[in-house]
Amino acid sequence: MGNNVKSLLGRLQDRLHELRAANGANVTVTFALATIPMVGFVGAAVDYSHANSVRAAMQAAADSTVLMLSKNATSMTTGQINTKANEYFQALFNRPEATGLTVAATYTTSGGSQVNLSASSNVKTEFMRLMGFASLKVSVGAQSRWGTSKMQVALALDVTGSMAWDGKMPALKTATKSLLTTLESSATTPGDVQVAIIPFAKYVNVGKSNYHQNWIDWDDWDDNNGTDQSTTTCTKKKGKNGKTTNKCETSTTWVPANHNTWNGCVTDRDKDYDVKNTSPSPSINATLFPAEQASDCPAAMLGLTNDWIALKNKVDELQPDGYTNQGIGLAWAWMALSNGQPLNAPVKSADTQKIIVLMSDGLNTANRWDDDQAPIDARQAIACTNAKAAGITIYTVLVMSGTSPVMKNCASKPEYYFEVTSANQTISAFNAIGTNLAKLRVAK
Repeated sequence: MGNNVKSLLGRLQDRLHELRAANGANVTVTFALATIPMVGFVGAAVDYSHANSVRAAMQAAADSTVLMLSKNATSMTTGQINTKANEYFQALFNRPEATGLTVAATYTTSGGSQVNLSASSNVKTEFMRLMGFASLKVSVGAQSRWGTSKMQVALALDVTGSMAWDGKMPALKTATKSLLTTLESSATTPGDVQVAIIPFAKYVNVGKSNYHQNWIDWDDWDDNNGTDQSTTTCTKKKGKNGKTTNKCETSTTWVPANHNTWNGCVTDRDKDYDVKNTSPSPSINATLFPAEQASDCPAAMLGLTNDWIALKNKVDELQPDGYTNQGIGLAWAWMALSNGQPLNAPVKSADTQKIIVLMSDGLNTANRWDDDQAPIDARQAIACTNAKAAGITIYTVLVMSGTSPVMKNCASKPEYYFEVTSANQTISAFNAIGTNLAKLRVAK
């Protein structure tokens, strides 16, 4: 488009030189001729502005197209990439005045995986055609490049009793599966993206198969789960008459149940370990996770994995029950991203991004110590601050009418907080998060 303008200026200059040479012209004719280049400049500005508007629309379509192509480029042929590029681009670009549109895309692994796209079209002119330019050529380019960055994502999902209302649980399952699909598509190499699922209510479920682990605190569980066993002891006593009688005494002893009958439920750790990701140590009882046998224990959590089928099957297991303790969901999501026990996340490389998505449909109602919202929120706020200080990026999704300051402030950025008022909006919020996480893996 720049060469066209230069050529136009050259022609106008030629006309001005001719005008200066025509000394015999009268003033009126001279003035009339002088308006020609003025009109030409104004017309060129109008046509150029129109073409620039088309170019901006083409650039936006090109940027979106390369991002969409990058999700599946590694599994497509060159022909398929070009076909998809044209389909995506033309669906996004709707400017009928742009004719002769051409779109070409390539995928290469030179210097890191990347998709390159170029597009061009001709824009019909209105004024410049009088100067011999019937159209202006508009061209754009875009690139999506990604390398070896990795991502670990922990989904802390509210499965409390209120999730049974207004279609919230089905919407959560749909939203979570859609997010998992997006994350799976963004992983160009298996293992680049791993996800953990932490269902939470007042408690979390670490899996009953862990009953033999030394990071479980059994003190309260042993006190509350077991049976009284009676023992009768008899002794023989010989009376004055020479007869022997039995004297029996019965005592009762509390016998804790076998730990293999535990359902996998745990409650908050002792303060202040409840707001930290400190690895448990058998020598420090406060760092252990207190076992519970609550009837409203959620589905067992699933640690980081790239087994996408297992992750979606876990989503299908979610059932609503219990009270709300967002803090314990956040704490275990953080533990899922941590290298030490109990979940032993893979050691991250320098370019690994760690993400928590915390979703809840209401305000806090109960934790290990309180049934009032304020003190529970206060513990959660500390956990949020600590996790973010450790380099964790946090997204929060609140599904209710109203605002939760603790959820809003927990998000790493204002735009990472989603406040929705209906179940179906949960799907839109999770889709937005998935799109953003996919973009985080794109370097350019």
